[in-house]
Amino acid sequence: MCSRVWDTHTGETLHTLQHAHIVRAVAFPSTPRPTVLATGGAEKKLRVYDLTRSSSGSPSTPNALSNGTNGDAATPPASPSYEIGPGIHQGTIKSIVWGADSKTLVTAADDRKIRWWDLRSRSVVGEYEVDGVVGSCELNTLLNDTANGVLSVAAGKSVYFFDGLMSRQLMKSVKMPYEVISVALHSERRRFVTGGSSDTWVRVYDYDDTKELDVSKGHHGPIWSTSFSPDGKLYATGSEDGTIKLWKFCSDSYGLWR
Repeated sequence: MCSRVWDTHTGETLHTLQHAHIVRAVAFPSTPRPTVLATGGAEKKLRVYDLTRSSSGSPSTPNALSNGTNGDAATPPASPSYEIGPGIHQGTIKSIVWGADSKTLVTAADDRKIRWWDLRSRSVVGEYEVDGVVGSCELNTLLNDTANGVLSVAAGKSVYFFDGLMSRQLMKSVKMPYEVISVALHSERRRFVTGGSSDTWVRVYDYDDTKELDVSKGHHGPIWSTSFSPDGKLYATGSEDGTIKLWKFCSDSYGLWR
């Protein structure tokens, strides 16, 4: 089992990161050219990799690759890593979110715990137990957001909204009449979008009074991912049916939409 880092321009494999079990989550810090990567999965281990070095200490870059016996590029050298909080996670790590300061991580796992980590001390600095198995955990930010965004979590029949990554303060939780496996918040318009596991409908709610405002149909499987575009005028949904759909979320014309 492994995770790989690719060059998006050339298609080359830059790093191959070996794991003993299935990898369910990977995350880069939100910096222009990140040099570290966090991974988690069925091993129940949170790892942070240094992508600037191979295990031998030499740079792990495309120039460091050697040719194999058949003329193909050899496997890239492994990058050194360290584990954060050994033995803390008691279930598969489903999601990793990196803070803007690159010193804070949030993990969501099948043990129904959302955990905030300080990478300097490599320890848990906050923990929150949700009511069901976590479906998604994402940091929602828009282009003109001045704050640190909102951490949105879908778990069981509830959605949770936390104030960014630093404060760990629960802003709101909403009980839903169905199993929710994805959620995204539009902080300006104060709307949130959900995807469920038991039906194939995308639902839009008012954040303040939690009333259902709209229902969109078109998927043919559980909706595992929802996300707003950076400008907030579209949102995307990804389903087990193998499709990603874009939905217009503004009243004026947008691209091909009128």
